[in-house]
Amino acid sequence: MPHTHEPHEDDLDTVPPPKPVFHVEQALLGALLLEPHRLDDVSGISTDSFSTAAHTALYAAISTVPQPDAAEHAKNTTWLDRVLATAREQARGLTAPYLHALVQVCPWPSHAPAYARMIEAEHAHRRLQSAAERLIHTVHDVTLPHPVQTVLGEADALAAVVDDIANRFPPRAGVLPRTTEPPPPASASAEAVEEEQLLLATATAYPSDIEAVRWLLPGDLALPLHAGLWQCLTTLARRREPVDPVTVLWEAQQRGLLDDGSEPGEVLHMLAEPAGSVEHWGERALQRSLLATAEHTGRRIEAYAGDPANTPFQLVVGARRALADVAAVRTRWQQATGAVPSPRRRPAPATRAGPPSTTAAHAARPTRATR
Repeated sequence: MPHTHEPHEDDLDTVPPPKPVFHVEQALLGALLLEPHRLDDVSGISTDSFSTAAHTALYAAISTVPQPDAAEHAKNTTWLDRVLATAREQARGLTAPYLHALVQVCPWPSHAPAYARMIEAEHAHRRLQSAAERLIHTVHDVTLPHPVQTVLGEADALAAVVDDIANRFPPRAGVLPRTTEPPPPASASAEAVEEEQLLLATATAYPSDIEAVRWLLPGDLALPLHAGLWQCLTTLARRREPVDPVTVLWEAQQRGLLDDGSEPGEVLHMLAEPAGSVEHWGERALQRSLLATAEHTGRRIEAYAGDPANTPFQLVVGARRALADVAAVRTRWQQATGAVPSPRRRPAPATRAGPPSTTAAHAARPTRATR
């Protein structure tokens, strides 16, 4: 008769095993408990670098309790007792047997600097992932009065994290992360579709206004058909050829835009209903493009940081490639709105030399009022 599992019978099996960095942290803490003077050789990490509250509290205690005399430390546990008492103020679950277990699992106390470097690398993953998550969250925050300005501020904060990681880890071969990138969002909101249709119709009615929105590119539009029609309009305007719904429809046919099943009559109807101004709808489309680019950049970097196989320098290379997309759209946004960029604060350089800082555009001023 098959065995029937009782509720919660396999709960312990569902607890994931500790990640490799947990064991590295144990090795480092064991080295410092066994030979406290090794703390002088450890650099690049802080209490925030550890993955558990207990390890954080223990490292803080080791760093603050004065180091003992080596000969005395070999004879008694006085210093260990003081460290435990200090750490228990922040992590009550710590016990003396756990400290002794840490000493036992440390293979070589002299390798403490190498262990610290591994912990620093893992912390770089967590810092980058957290900054990317904040960027994505900001993109979706509908309560922001000036979403573009706030999102670009978060993009700058993410770039600053990348720069700091680059300063901490010397460059190696610029190999891109091997992580599979998430696909860009495939769907467009009803609002985006309607506003893009108004953009296309208004540009068809007033083709002389197209020159004023040279900062808007076909890729900024959410639907492939709309992107193609915008390219038709800009091409006809540049050639100084007649522009009306019929000529745009013909150009679209020449480019194969109707091969996806779009009805010519529907395209003509869409292009014949202008409203507002080309510049206004263009800015709206560009704003959506900037926010979508920021979100996709955040998701790309989040995926890189979530892959433990990526080295810190691979994270830097991949993140800088992704942030370059935001910088490109930001430059066009500044052209569209007349915003004057202001220099972005750079983090103070670390002791280890690193590659050049991330090239990121500067914070934009608030979006001007809708006309």
